[in-house]
Amino acid sequence: MTPRLPPVLSALDLPLVELQCAALDGELYALDQCFCSIDEFDTIHLRARALGLVLDARIIAERMSAAWVWGALINPPSRHQLCVAIGARTRPQPSLNALLREVVISPEEIDTVAGVSVTSRLRTVLDLLRFCESFGVSETHAVTTLMTDGRLDYAACSDSLRARRNLPQKRIALERLAHVCANQTKATADYPLLTR
Repeated sequence: MTPRLPPVLSALDLPLVELQCAALDGELYALDQCFCSIDEFDTIHLRARALGLVLDARIIAERMSAAWVWGALINPPSRHQLCVAIGARTRPQPSLNALLREVVISPEEIDTVAGVSVTSRLRTVLDLLRFCESFGVSETHAVTTLMTDGRLDYAACSDSLRARRNLPQKRIALERLAHVCANQTKATADYPLLTR
């Protein structure tokens, strides 16, 4: 019996050239820095596994990287955004183009997807609202998708922001949240059948 290959392949499994050739032949598709069989659906679990192959267990996917894992973005960010709890001394592998920062984070704000730590949908929404330098179509779509999938509404997000004292970028986050929710309400009113 032929052994089954893992659902996510990297250069640790086969030489990168072979993986790239298999992708060109239509047998595999690229998933971030990894590859998957065309029989595998692109799911949050596969995305987490692809990211987890190059992450230390203490590192948490956050902001746009978390949004990608949660399925709120089609493509991974060009530079992964990662964090660790304050005091966790580690760094990502040099092969991963990533930005790593230390943050204050509670266990309730971290979910585990396929063994990989990812900020919860609520924490991801709040971080995107607070820290994105530009807040355009991609960021708005990511926040809207995360809120819909996580069953989060304006009140849940704004209450969470307001409950935190001395939170940097709170005002801009509340403004962006109001804008996202206003656009979402307008889209529901304009196209009720498409938003059900």
